[in-house]
Amino acid sequence: MNTMLAPAIKIAIIDDEQDTRQSISQWLVLSGYDTKSYPRAEDALEDIGSGYPGIVISDLKMPGMNGISLLKELKTLDRSLPVIMVTGHGDVPLAVEAIKLGAFDFLEKPFDPDRLLELTLKATNARRLTLNNRALRHELSDKSQLIEKFLGSSAAMVQLREDILDLGQADGNVLIEGETGTGKTLVAHALHAVGSRASKKFLLIQCSAFNQSSLSERLFGAIKDADAQLPAVDEVRGGTLILEDIECLGNELQARLLGHTKKHGMLAKTRIIAVCNTHEKQPSCQDLMRPDLFFRLAAQRLTIPPLRQRGEDIILMFNKLNEQFAEEYGCEQVAINSHEESQILHAPWPGNVRQLINFSERAVLQSRRGDGTIASLLLTHHEEIQPTLGIQGKPLKESVEAFESMLIENTMRRHKGSIVGVMDELCLPRRTLNEKMTKYGLQRSNYT
Repeated sequence: MNTMLAPAIKIAIIDDEQDTRQSISQWLVLSGYDTKSYPRAEDALEDIGSGYPGIVISDLKMPGMNGISLLKELKTLDRSLPVIMVTGHGDVPLAVEAIKLGAFDFLEKPFDPDRLLELTLKATNARRLTLNNRALRHELSDKSQLIEKFLGSSAAMVQLREDILDLGQADGNVLIEGETGTGKTLVAHALHAVGSRASKKFLLIQCSAFNQSSLSERLFGAIKDADAQLPAVDEVRGGTLILEDIECLGNELQARLLGHTKKHGMLAKTRIIAVCNTHEKQPSCQDLMRPDLFFRLAAQRLTIPPLRQRGEDIILMFNKLNEQFAEEYGCEQVAINSHEESQILHAPWPGNVRQLINFSERAVLQSRRGDGTIASLLLTHHEEIQPTLGIQGKPLKESVEAFESMLIENTMRRHKGSIVGVMDELCLPRRTLNEKMTKYGLQRSNYT
C-alpha cells in the first residue's frame, strides 16, 4: 500500500572553470546535497538521461557543447528536468533565451550563495514531485500494482480501476462521491498521477478544515494583502486542484468558484477534482451544491462503492491487511475460522476501508497478546452486527451461492487443499463437498 518515493535527489554541476565547479559544489554539499561535477557538457550527457533523479546546474558559455545546446538536448531527453543556467553579467539576454527554451532559472556570476540555495531548493522540490508522481503513475498503470492499491475482484472494484485509468487520461473536471473511509482521496491522487498533468503540480485543499473566511482567502487570496499566501487558483494553475469535502463550501464560495471557472476558462486549464462525502440517507452530492456548479464540476463522475457492497473483497482485503500487519509487528497472522469469516463479511462497516484497516491491525495486536476473539473485537467496532446473506443487487439464491463458493474456497486455501480439513471445518460429507466444488469450478490442485 505504500507509494514508491523518488530516490535521493542528485545535482549535476557543469562548468569548464574548475574554481566555479568547486565553489558551487562546496556550498551545496555543506547544505546536504549530493553533487557530481563535470568539466564538459558531453561528459555529463553520458550520465544524465530520461528520469535522471536530480537537477542540472550548467554554465552557459563553454567550449564544445555550450549551455544552450546542452539545454535543448536535455529537454529532448526529459522535458521536466530542471536546469539552472549560470551566466556572466553581460550574458543575461542569453540567459533569458534559455528560460524561453525551458530552463528552470538562471544564476549570475559571481553567484550569491543564498540565491544558489534558494533556486536549488525550488528545483529539487519540483523534481522530487515530478519523480514521485511518475512513480505513482507507473504503479497505477501496472495492473498488478493497481490491484495492490485498489484491492478486490468484485465487479465494482474492477470497474473502478478501469475508470481511474480512463478518466485519468480525460481533461474534464471530476466529482468523486462516496462514504467516509472508502478511499476517495486516494482515487483523486490516482487520477492526477495517471493523467497528462502528472508532471504538473497538484494541490489538495480540505474544505472542512477552514471557516468560510479562511477558505475564501486560501482559494482566491486575501484582498490587498501583499504578505498573503499565494491563492490556490494561482498556485496550481495548469495542474490539478483537489477540493476535499466540497459540500462544506457555503453558497457565497460556491458562487465565487463558479464565477472563476467561467471567467478564467476553467481556471486556466486547471483540472478540479471535487471530493464529496455521502451516506445512505444522502447518496448523492447533487442536493448539497448549487446546480450550475455541480454540473460544471461533475463533467466526469465517480462513485466509490462502500465496503459492505464489495462482497468477498472484504475477506480478501482482511487477509492482505492481516499479512501486512503481522509482518510489521513480527508475529503470526491471525487465524480465523469460517464462522469468523462470515462475521467479518457481513458486518456493516460504517467506516468502510479505513475501519477495516484499523480492525485488522487491532486483530493482529490482540492475537499477539493471546487474548480476545474476532467476535469480541467486532463488537467494539460495531454497536450491532447485522449479518445478512443478501448481496445488494442480487437475488437471494445468487447471494447464497456466492457466499458458499467463497467460504469453500477460503477454507480450501487455509487447509492448503486438504479435503479432510475442509470436510471437518465445514461439516460436509465428501460427496457433497465434491459436488459443490464441481458446481463452483474449484479444484483442489489450485490450493496445494
